[in-house]
Amino acid sequence: MKKCEFCGKEISYFDMYCQDECQENANKFYDLRDKYGKLFAFLDAIFVFLIPIGIMAGSLFGAIGDSLIVIGFGGLGIMLLLLPFPTESMIRKHQIKKAILMCRIFALILILIAIIGIFVMF
Repeated sequence: MKKCEFCGKEISYFDMYCQDECQENANKFYDLRDKYGKLFAFLDAIFVFLIPIGIMAGSLFGAIGDSLIVIGFGGLGIMLLLLPFPTESMIRKHQIKKAILMCRIFALILILIAIIGIFVMF
């Protein structure tokens, strides 16, 4: 049996979605990803590169490097919370709904790491 592309319920071989609601939600997700995909990639690159730069700067400047690391983790977490765009392989393996949930859980973990980093700095 084939699974619904959005929620993962079993459907007939000829259908893509189990309900019209799933199809609407999947279309909203793809439209959002098409609209903000380049912004997501740009911000993702900035926040991901801030983390190793902060690690290197931390060995030389201390607090500045720690701040860059916290900004990298916090910014990445907030971005993934607002724009949860999982990879295509995650979508294929877990369907859209579960992949978005996994991205948001990962985002909350990143935000928690940033908050812990703030408390460690002070």
